[in-house]
Amino acid sequence: MQGIRFDDDGLVPAIAQDARTGQVRMLGYMNQEAVSETIRTRTLHFYSRSRQKLWKKGESSGNIHHVTDIRHDCDGDTLLVQVVPDGPTCHTGADTCFDDGLIHPSDSASGAYNDVLTSLADVIADRRENPAEGSYTSYLFREGLDKIDKKIGEESAEVIIASKNDDDSAVAMESADLIYHLLVMLEARQVPVDAVLDELRKRRGGRQASPE
Repeated sequence: MQGIRFDDDGLVPAIAQDARTGQVRMLGYMNQEAVSETIRTRTLHFYSRSRQKLWKKGESSGNIHHVTDIRHDCDGDTLLVQVVPDGPTCHTGADTCFDDGLIHPSDSASGAYNDVLTSLADVIADRRENPAEGSYTSYLFREGLDKIDKKIGEESAEVIIASKNDDDSAVAMESADLIYHLLVMLEARQVPVDAVLDELRKRRGGRQASPE
C-alpha cells in the first residue's frame, strides 16, 4: 500500500465520488484488505468499524459501486475513490449521503449536486424506448437522424446569433437547446453520454493541443 498512511487502528478514510458528475457520494473507512479487494475487484469495499469486518458496498441492495480510480492525498492519509454507482448510495435512498445542507435546505441545494446532463440523457433514452404522445423528443426519434441533425445545425446557428447580439440570456437558452438536441442525437446513434464525458475528462487531464 505504497503512499497510504493508515492510522493506529489500521484504517484510512475514503471519500467515494461519482466519476461522471463529481458528486461526493459518501465517506467510509478502509483497511489494507478493503483497499486490496477494491483494487482487485474494481468494486468499492469498506471496513465496517461497528461490525469489524469487510463489506462490499451495494452487496445487499444491488447498488454496486464500480471503481474507476483510487488516489491518496498529498499526506497519504485520505483516499479519493471515483466510482460509477449502479444506484443510490445512501441507505435512505438518496444518491448521496450528504443530502442535507446546514446553510441551504436540501430542496434548494439539491440542484448543486444533480447530474443534469446524465439525468436528461436518461429521460431522452426513455422517450426512445417508450414513445409518448405529444412528446417532442419522441417526435424527433420518429423523424430520424436527418431531422435531428438538421435541428443541431439550426440550434448551432441560433447560439452564434445570440453571441453576436451580445445577449447572455439568449446564449444560455440557445446553448441549452443545442445541448438537448446533441443528447437526442447521441441516443439515436447509441453513443453513451459517458463517452463524451470521458473524452472531456481526458482533455481536462492534459490531453489538449499545444497553444503553439
